[in-house]
Formats: sequence, structure tokens, C-alpha cells
Amino acid sequence: MRFARKPLFAAAVALTALTAAAGCSSSGGSGSSGSSGGDPSNLSSVTLNVGDQKGTGAEAVLQASGLLKTLPFKVSWSDFTSGPSMVEAMSSGAVDIGGVGDAPPVFAASGGQNIEIVGARTTPYGDSDAIVVPKNSPIHSISQLRGKKIAVSFGSSDDYHLLSVLSRNGLSPKDVTLENLQPAPGLAAFSSGAIDAWDIWPPYVQQLVSQDGGRILVTGKPYGSPYSFEVASKSAVQDPAKAKAIKVYLATLNKAYRWTDTHVAQWAAEWGQATGLPASIMDKAAKVSVNVPATITPAVVASEQNIVDQFYSAGLIPSKVNMSQYITSQYNGTVGGS
Repeated sequence: MRFARKPLFAAAVALTALTAAAGCSSSGGSGSSGSSGGDPSNLSSVTLNVGDQKGTGAEAVLQASGLLKTLPFKVSWSDFTSGPSMVEAMSSGAVDIGGVGDAPPVFAASGGQNIEIVGARTTPYGDSDAIVVPKNSPIHSISQLRGKKIAVSFGSSDDYHLLSVLSRNGLSPKDVTLENLQPAPGLAAFSSGAIDAWDIWPPYVQQLVSQDGGRILVTGKPYGSPYSFEVASKSAVQDPAKAKAIKVYLATLNKAYRWTDTHVAQWAAEWGQATGLPASIMDKAAKVSVNVPATITPAVVASEQNIVDQFYSAGLIPSKVNMSQYITSQYNGTVGGS
């Protein structure tokens, strides 16, 4: 029943947040300026609490590009299995900033959480999430998903990807049975045949196809959204020192993502260190997960508002919020590049 979705989501968030809080690591620069934005000489005593996940790999991309050591402040990293638990930690003040997909900010805003989108990235290939079915599955069209059991992580980017796939093909979430699963239990369910399909993001898509007998049913345009975001807690944005650190962090991270465009193999290898997956998988994941830093424009705001409208119409979020109140363009100057 769909009204059971919210408490299930909240319970999963709480459990994952507790897990993430137990696994933090710290890193910091030498105090050199390293990147534009802010006065680095004032940031040596600042600690920026950054949320990370295997699907975004912010720490990995900074490490691979050689830019991690240039940050002029300390960084305390917390690992999360997906975006929803990360934004929940932001609302509680445990995380200052982190990278997520398109849907987590929508669920956070609709739930009244104090977060703000401060940066954006896009991909030229469209949404890289995919619906994957077992290789020998009789399902060969989206219409055949009717009545099937599909795994998805509620409130994450694949949640919106699945909603857009269903709605564009005359189906709704009520026409399927949804299982709220994070990557590890989702993989177990897929491998055991407990689910008929799984909507998931890279590099798990490539892992399923390469190692676990998966077949991609649908991915890319015109489904989902091409945007992913850096989201911060409003308290961090309103703190002068942390706001300055966020500006430097975004400029450095954007520079690192531009580096991956021309160093795909090196990035894939470093990302593989974070995920524990082999190069044969990570090379493919890196090629379809190109991240192009983008400024916050009216089109970006409209894209997020469209996601709000669709989730609200489907009865999956409690309120139809105005996303312009949860997005700032004050850090657009950090995008840089061509």
C-alpha cells in the first residue's frame, strides 16, 4: 500500500545514517590556495563535513585528480549508501554538503528538511540509471513490468527514473509491486530471483550486466533527469566560514570532474578503489557517468519542480513544495571551465 512508503523510507534513512556516522574519515589540505573562491588563509581552522557515496565518488574524484590535497581546510568524510540518508544527515547538522541525484532534494524539501541545492552537474547521455532484468527474463518491454516486483531505493534518483519510465508508458507505481532496497540487499534479491527487475544507478548497473546475469531493459533519454546535485545544509550555507569553504570545495570538485572527462581510465581506476569493483566494470561505468558542471539556471529549477509535481501527483511525497526556495545560484561562479 502506497501510504506505507513514508515510514519505510524514514526507517531506512535512520538505519543508514547510523551506519554512515560510524564510518567517517578525515582529510585536509596543506593550507595552499589550490582553487578559486574565498580567502583560503581564513579557512585553516574550518572542518567541512562532506557526505559521500560510491555512486558519486567525490572523495575518489578529488583524490584521482590530485586536488584533494589542495583544499585549504579539513574535510570529515561520511559514507552513505544512497542520497536520501545523506540529506537526512544534512538536516540534522551531521553533514554540511554532499553529492546526490535528482530526487533526494525533492523528498527532503517536501519533508521540510533544511537543505539547499548549491551546485549542479549534468550528463550528455541523459539519466544513467537503468532498469535491469535477469538475462533470461521473459520481460522485454516496459509494458511487461505490469504486476512485477521491482526493487528501487525510495527517494533516490532511481526512484524518479522508475516513475518516469512507468508514467511515460501508461503505467503507475500502483501497477507494480515496489521493494525498497539499498544496493547490497538489492543485489542479493536480484541474484536470488526474489525480484523481477531492479532500477539502479552506475556502477551497479554495469556490475549486474557483467557479473550477475543482468540485461538492461531501459536507460538514458528520455527517462529520468540528466541532473545531479551538490546539496548543503542551510545552516552551513548561512555560516560565513563554512559558506566560504563550500565555495572553495565546489570550485575544486568541479575542476576535478572536468579532469575526469580527459582521464577516464585513471578516474575509473580510482573509483574502482572506492567501490571494490574491477576495471572491466568501472571503465564502462565511468564512460556513461560523465559529469559536466553546470550553473543553476531557471531550466534546472524547472526540472526539479517537474519532479516535485510528478511525485506529488503519484501520491509519493506529502507536499507540493516550491523548489526555487531550496536552490541557490550564489555559487554559480564556481563552475568555471568552458
